[in-house]
Amino acid sequence: MVIPLLLTLLGGCASKAPEPEAGTAAVETARPVEDARAVIVCLGDSLTAGHGVVGSGWPELLQQDLDGKGYPYRVVNAGVSGDTSAGGLTRIGPLLKMKPRILILELGGNDGLRGTPVATTRANLEEMIVAGKEAGAKVLLAGMTLPPNYGPGYIREFERMYTDLAGKHDLPLIPFRLESLGGNTEGLMQRDGLHPTEEGYRRLLPHIVKQVEPLLGK
Repeated sequence: MVIPLLLTLLGGCASKAPEPEAGTAAVETARPVEDARAVIVCLGDSLTAGHGVVGSGWPELLQQDLDGKGYPYRVVNAGVSGDTSAGGLTRIGPLLKMKPRILILELGGNDGLRGTPVATTRANLEEMIVAGKEAGAKVLLAGMTLPPNYGPGYIREFERMYTDLAGKHDLPLIPFRLESLGGNTEGLMQRDGLHPTEEGYRRLLPHIVKQVEPLLGK
């Protein structure tokens, strides 16, 4: 049985520069240094975007962890709150042009909350998985579950979708266990009961790192 997983990373005034004085050379504007680090793209919904803790969600914490260990990777937060598998499918093309080494796919939760047929969600996820692999990325899949009021039959089919896709495409499945945070008793979940606090994400980070680190190389 699939471990309940993710229930579910996202805007001056300019003053006129003074003319150089006669007889002096103008200072050339420094060009930005290109970031040559390999890219990890995190494509997801509000849990990836960091709803309520923007800038302190799991992609940012993953970046800090990799930096601390000396891994030359740049983590790109491509989460959009409220996004669905269909929305992710429309966004993945430009993201793959970044030539990510790793693609972490965290989508489908909002599909389930809307009652989207599992077959539709599965097809969208599979198309993104195939596109990522064809682009040369190593794909990690984050599975999810739904609130109990959606019914045991639909929930079982929804959860099985992730394990089936991971097995078919030989993907690591990230166990992002929100229920392991113990609700709001330790301040690990936000008041909506759906999104972790920053400390909650810190508790979940080891589950992500455990699956990502073997793909990084030395």
